[in-house]
Amino acid sequence: MRRLGLVASLGAAGAGLWWLSRRANFDLEDKLVLITGGSRGLGLAMAREFARHGARLALCARDPDELRRAQEDLAAQGATVEVFTADLMRKEDAERLIADVREHLGPIDVLVNNAGRIEVGPLESATEDDFEKSMATHFWAPFWTMKTALPDIKRRQGRIVNISSIGGKVGVPHLVAYDAGKFALAGLSEGMAAELRKDGVRVLTVYPGLMRTGSPRNANFKGQHRKEYAWFAVSGAAPLITIAAERAARKIVNACICGEASLVITPVAKAAALFHEIAPNLIISALGIVNRLLPREGGVGSASRKGHESESVVTRSPATILNKRAARRLNEAG
Repeated sequence: MRRLGLVASLGAAGAGLWWLSRRANFDLEDKLVLITGGSRGLGLAMAREFARHGARLALCARDPDELRRAQEDLAAQGATVEVFTADLMRKEDAERLIADVREHLGPIDVLVNNAGRIEVGPLESATEDDFEKSMATHFWAPFWTMKTALPDIKRRQGRIVNISSIGGKVGVPHLVAYDAGKFALAGLSEGMAAELRKDGVRVLTVYPGLMRTGSPRNANFKGQHRKEYAWFAVSGAAPLITIAAERAARKIVNACICGEASLVITPVAKAAALFHEIAPNLIISALGIVNRLLPREGGVGSASRKGHESESVVTRSPATILNKRAARRLNEAG
């Protein structure tokens, strides 16, 4: 009888969790979705996926030409999309963006904080400005957009999606400024997820691992920039440890619909996050060994070069072909 009672209790609990998850499902049809950093890469892949579910789109980025190309791409697929130019590292731009979207398109149902910047290089080449820009992009910009859009999202019991990174769970060498900003975003996002449940708002924090987005060519590289670009571009294109941006976008949109609070993407990222939780000293020691294999300081020092300015024999080889294809698909190629 005890066993039967335990089985019944577990069954009831499982049914209750299933019912709650079903109740949390969110219909995207005709909902307004604002995506920052939406003109290329993962942002554009998510825009296509949200449009596939019937959402109306507002895309924000700094480059008007990239936005125009993204708008034409999405409109050709039948999406309803408007674009807005803003530099979200400035508070006034972030607040103006939300006001402009609201004025032209109506209240926001889903806010996706995806805008990001990457500085790759040894700690010796990092500057205070790198950390300030990372915090402005990855922490303050999402804070300002969430704070300004929250009245709409609360009233409509909508969704917020914050794109952090596995670098927001595990400190990756040669990405320290980026790590700092993504860790800060993770803390902000998870805290808000807990607080906003009472208002019917679901906040999803996403921790992607390596994705094939084509973005390395637009990332910033310091020190021995050609060598830094080489390891970053090759690792970001390896088929067994990376995921296509389109597949990642599907996972993110489905998690948003289902009202999930956390999503780690790729098996490698999941394993890294798990081992960091149970054996942090071991993981940090292992990353210390990895750091010894990465390029030393030197080269251009604290100056910065874009990936497309840092090509070498390695990055022109077939080892990066999948990322080059992604760059063409996702508006990263210019």
